[in-house]
Amino acid sequence: MTRSVVASGVGVVIGGRPLLADVDLTVRAGEVLALVGPNGAGKSTLLRAIAGDVAHTGTVAIEGVPAGTEPLVATARRRAVLEQDTAVAFGFRVGEVVRMGRAPWRGTPLADDDDTVVARVLDQVELADRIDQTFPSLSGGERARASFARVLAQSTPVLLLDEPTAALDLRHQEAVLAVARAHAQAGGAVVVVLHDLSLAGAYADRVAMLAGGRIVAVGTPTDVLTADRIGAVYRHPVTVVPDPNTGTPVVVPSRTPQEVSS
Repeated sequence: MTRSVVASGVGVVIGGRPLLADVDLTVRAGEVLALVGPNGAGKSTLLRAIAGDVAHTGTVAIEGVPAGTEPLVATARRRAVLEQDTAVAFGFRVGEVVRMGRAPWRGTPLADDDDTVVARVLDQVELADRIDQTFPSLSGGERARASFARVLAQSTPVLLLDEPTAALDLRHQEAVLAVARAHAQAGGAVVVVLHDLSLAGAYADRVAMLAGGRIVAVGTPTDVLTADRIGAVYRHPVTVVPDPNTGTPVVVPSRTPQEVSS
């Protein structure tokens, strides 16, 4: 299977503080890899390092091309990045925001597909009826879905997604990750930061768990998302049970009756 992303010995230090240290990670075409871990573990920093958006030691290559060795527009045709916070300063309409994702293809034959791609991705995120609405007038969840549509419109083999489900309701969480899953099944590669461990268990082919700026485990969701490991890394006891329909791990935090009723 083709290796879409290879990170080797990646380290990041910001303001004298080490955020990542000696991280090795491979993401293959055809898979969704979820980055999980507690706050401050280094998940978003690792995603930014893979994207080439933060200075780092070690090496990162996307589709065999080392980071920083090609024009930015070429990199933008290989990978698309969804950041946690996506702000639009002006009153652009939803269709215009999504169309921004087509910028790397300007001046190429693929630009002829812009209208078709924009319509398709808006339909995928269930915002086709909002195409002429201004982006700032959307709800928080709708803005998150429009930003995801912009990333999809970029039409890259590699998607780097930082907490794409954070602002979404249950149905749209499932829908967004189903789209990411379909992208991988079509031959792409997805790296996604998730806080919901059960979502990671349901949609990821592999999970990389980080703690203290290092990867502590990589493997299938069943192998990585064990009660003992989660309890130790997150410093909170959990129960892990198989989903009755799919068998994927479902993570349930342990709670006392007093905590639940208070």
